[in-house]
Amino acid sequence: MAKERIEYTEHFPEVMAALSTRGLLLGSLDKGGKPNLMTIGWRAIGTVWSKPLWTVLVRHSRHTLGCIEAHGAFTVNVPGPDMAAVCELCGRRSGRDTDKFAACGLTPEKSSRIAAPGVAECAIVYECRVVHSNELLPERLQKEIVQEYYPRGDFHRVYWGEILEVRADRQAAARLGD
Repeated sequence: MAKERIEYTEHFPEVMAALSTRGLLLGSLDKGGKPNLMTIGWRAIGTVWSKPLWTVLVRHSRHTLGCIEAHGAFTVNVPGPDMAAVCELCGRRSGRDTDKFAACGLTPEKSSRIAAPGVAECAIVYECRVVHSNELLPERLQKEIVQEYYPRGDFHRVYWGEILEVRADRQAAARLGD
């Protein structure tokens, strides 16, 4: 896919449609330089500290947490409608045991501003540098949330990633809501 730089707000409705139907792919790089992917469904995008940010949640038990910690960066990749099976596999298997790029027939795409790779086959790639992280505090969450989403106590770390660059295949991005 030929990609060009775009504004982070461009194709926002299509990105939200992809998120709500199949999820997005969080790209990272482990300490040894192996690329990793994880499907995400919980996220926020907006502006904080006058910076465009993706905020993503990663559980401590996930291989991805160590990858983000190793390099302080991640990509958010927006898959097309034909990639639902990829999102399912990347949400069910661990990068500790599986090379998800190889298992899904995907190509790691070198980022221009960070170490974490993008996904060449995805319509849009956001390159993000971690500017802050914090732990969810169980005592500050509503009890219903803790009971429903954290019955085993595997809480998330929240990463605030400044969007440094966004690249898109405009034709593929226009079809994201399909």
